Amino acid sequence: MNPTLLRFRPDRAELSCDESGGVRKDAIDPVPERVEAGGEGGRPNYGSRVASCVPWTVTPPLDEEPTVRIIITQNTTLDGRIEMLDDWFDPQAQDEELSAELMRQSANEDVLLLGRQTFEDFRGYWPLQTDDTTGVAEHLNQVDKRVVSTKLADPDWQNSTVIGEDPLKAVAALREEPGRDVILTGSITLAHSLIGAGLVDEYRMFTYPVWQGRGRGFFPEDARPRLQLLNSKSFVCGVVYSAYRPQQ
Repeated sequence: MNPTLLRFRPDRAELSCDESGGVRKDAIDPVPERVEAGGEGGRPNYGSRVASCVPWTVTPPLDEEPTVRIIITQNTTLDGRIEMLDDWFDPQAQDEELSAELMRQSANEDVLLLGRQTFEDFRGYWPLQTDDTTGVAEHLNQVDKRVVSTKLADPDWQNSTVIGEDPLKAVAALREEPGRDVILTGSITLAHSLIGAGLVDEYRMFTYPVWQGRGRGFFPEDARPRLQLLNSKSFVCGVVYSAYRPQQ
């Protein structure tokens, strides 16, 4: 297996991990990463950037019987709000690198899982974007979409299926199907239910440089998750992407 790279922007420093997940000796960056107590005179210690990291999960080819992962990916503010109460997000105002990252993740997406409100928001917008050059509209039209709803009878969007039964049971059953990633985005009530049930394998956050101060957050209010960083990078538009998995 080739060494994996954990890229940090905008300084373009690269933190390389060996196969065991340890930091290679040639991957030490003099930029301080964390502050620890116990320095001389009680002052913090600023050392070289030597962080523990984990190898990026590589999705195997389909003929290698990949394990389905349930992944929540959200656009969020600096204070962790994903309920968009202010005008801070524009789905088409993205730089090339951010668009490329989104499409890279979409390449491993077999199922898009949505709650009814988010599904209807998507359905009312993306199929109409016939001049979209990002590839998002085409992907959303073609991907296998599952919408959780007890009210929606006809999804009225190609490649869409309604889940009218217990959503937790249905999502757990998705793990038994062949394929790759099941991605949930938006759909806050559904996302919080899956988090509470322990059905989420990975959390992906696209953090915008905005402080909203109100609205529902990425995690339920009573959640106290302990997470392990998988990947992080920043983009020239000011968005910072981070991926985590529940700490084992």
